[in-house]
Amino acid sequence: MTSQDTAVNTGTGESAADSPVIRREDPLGSIRTMAAAHNNWGRWGQDDVLGTLNFIDAGKRVEAAALVKSGEAFSLSQPFDTNGPQKGWRRRTNPVHTMTDTGVDAERGNQGFPHGFGGADDVIAMPLQCSTQWDGLGHIFDQGKAWNGRAAGDVVTSEGDLVTGIETAAAKIVTRGVLLDVGRALGPELGRNDGELPDGFAITPEHIERTIALQGASSRVGRGDIVVIRTGQYTRVRRTGWGDYAGGPAPGLSFSTAPWLHRSEIAGIATDTWGFEVRPNEFDGAFQPLHQIAIPNLGLFLGEMWNPDGLGEACAADGRYDFLLTAAPLPITGAVGSPVNPIAVR
Repeated sequence: MTSQDTAVNTGTGESAADSPVIRREDPLGSIRTMAAAHNNWGRWGQDDVLGTLNFIDAGKRVEAAALVKSGEAFSLSQPFDTNGPQKGWRRRTNPVHTMTDTGVDAERGNQGFPHGFGGADDVIAMPLQCSTQWDGLGHIFDQGKAWNGRAAGDVVTSEGDLVTGIETAAAKIVTRGVLLDVGRALGPELGRNDGELPDGFAITPEHIERTIALQGASSRVGRGDIVVIRTGQYTRVRRTGWGDYAGGPAPGLSFSTAPWLHRSEIAGIATDTWGFEVRPNEFDGAFQPLHQIAIPNLGLFLGEMWNPDGLGEACAADGRYDFLLTAAPLPITGAVGSPVNPIAVR
């Protein structure tokens, strides 16, 4: 038994290692079988560019707005600075923030403005997926196919995502959010009191349902919701240092959650980890196989590197786990992902 098998067999529910949808000896077959069984191609027409964001409608936004009771707001974003988690993999670096005009320039009067007017300006250079972000529908392909069965090369070229660019979602992501604090909810059953799942822990559908049951009625998940998963890994790395947060071992969703993601009809799902799904992945030699189902086949928006810690404390204090969530991507034309500052309002 490997260390990963130990991790995924800890806790309640079916072990990811024993799941019939995870055939370790046949990763490609498992992925193809899952994609065929759980697929939304054509569901909203052949020209669709929004995928599961179609589940968010005006009525859903009205429902979400009614959840605001105290007006308390939480940013679910990590910082965007040079102290971030990135280590350069695939040229992903941390943000570089540079001042182009400063108070020193204003004091010395060398900005060229009249009558004592002065100002400051700045610029930032960063990959679009270096901190809290959405994966767009053009980010991941399966067998050469992008969302809705389009040829990947027809969708994303050197000019960007010509079809499902992240700008198409700019006004869509305002809806009911639900925090599933898996780390805190399952901790006692796992023999932990720190609210943090261990790296390599695969969150199965049974773990999700158990968390919902423990948290109560406000945690029900339904059509058009965005689910925010707290594993506690972000809490841990902010205490101990980034380490291998970017790309290393992590708790996360099991490949076996794909059917749950499909039937729940959620609009999106975000985690406090670098890569959303459990790492190491559950297939030998695989790379992010749940992404391969969720984005190109389900059309599901995935959020990564979110920071739900403050929200989690507030939800645990009063037992209310749903809220109004606004998480608009920047309308960067042709981008396959976007930084985001999600705001939860309770």
